[in-house]
Amino acid sequence: MKAVVIYEDGGPEMLKLESRPVPQPEPGKTLIQVKAFGLNRSEMFTRLGHSKKVVTFPRILGIECVGEIVDSPGDQYAEGQQVAVIMGGLGRAFDGSYAEYTLVPDDIIIPFQSNLPWEILGAVPEMCQTANGSLEISLQLQPGETLLVRGGTSSVGMMAAQLAKLKGCTVFSTTRSMKKADTLKSIGVDQVIIDQGEIATEVRKLKPEGVDKVLELVGGNGIRDSLKCVRKHGIVCQTGYLSNDWRIDGFSPLGEIPSSVYLTSYAGENNDLSPELLQSFLNHIASGKLNLNIDRVFQLDQIVEAHRYMEENRASGKLVVVN
Repeated sequence: MKAVVIYEDGGPEMLKLESRPVPQPEPGKTLIQVKAFGLNRSEMFTRLGHSKKVVTFPRILGIECVGEIVDSPGDQYAEGQQVAVIMGGLGRAFDGSYAEYTLVPDDIIIPFQSNLPWEILGAVPEMCQTANGSLEISLQLQPGETLLVRGGTSSVGMMAAQLAKLKGCTVFSTTRSMKKADTLKSIGVDQVIIDQGEIATEVRKLKPEGVDKVLELVGGNGIRDSLKCVRKHGIVCQTGYLSNDWRIDGFSPLGEIPSSVYLTSYAGENNDLSPELLQSFLNHIASGKLNLNIDRVFQLDQIVEAHRYMEENRASGKLVVVN
């Protein structure tokens, strides 16, 4: 099979396309033919060397995929069954989805049924799970609230905006480029804010008491500003690192988190995406209730180009790789 292997950290060129034996099924582990997978920034961070404590090289990266069952020794899944896999050690504790086949533990497989094309299906699992988990688990978003999405033209940002609109919420969303404002408005965003590093003043003009919830996808020192955007008893949830900055320099919680404002995070787990939840996402996409913003689709042998495209922040939406 074709597989993309990384042996040492570094730039996109560290991803090597190789021929490897197809993994052999064994009790408790099922062989899946990978049809498509979404690219994720966590894979980029691993490639850059930020996951050395938990990921050893050589490794086939990839924390999500969609595909079909090839062989399930325990007969838990039928041959040809459509399935998704996200996290649960995929691409980190064991080889992941950057390949034509992957062998995964039975208990992290998520079955579904859909007639959507594989490039569409490949964009769904991690993106929808992250957006939904951030809103429902960490932000506890309620109908009628106002949500600010910082990093709005990211794939998670655009999905979160749509999910919030389905709940009857008002959505403010940020972008660094006015050229992308129409994209945000097309998915129902109520107010587009141009983010040049400080947006709290503009947010307070639109909502003097502050917004109810902030989904923070940029990270880094901008979190200080996001904390100023939220009302008393509101919540800021740190989910993404579009800035590639993992830390807030010199951050002092006592002095910089406003009284009665809550700062939390969302990292996500495999069991946050149940088969029922995944199926509901797919049904909404098929019916047109949710719009998937796929920026570009790559082939497996274009993985170096795809990672470079991701690292340069050129995408407005999800990047997908198909086999």
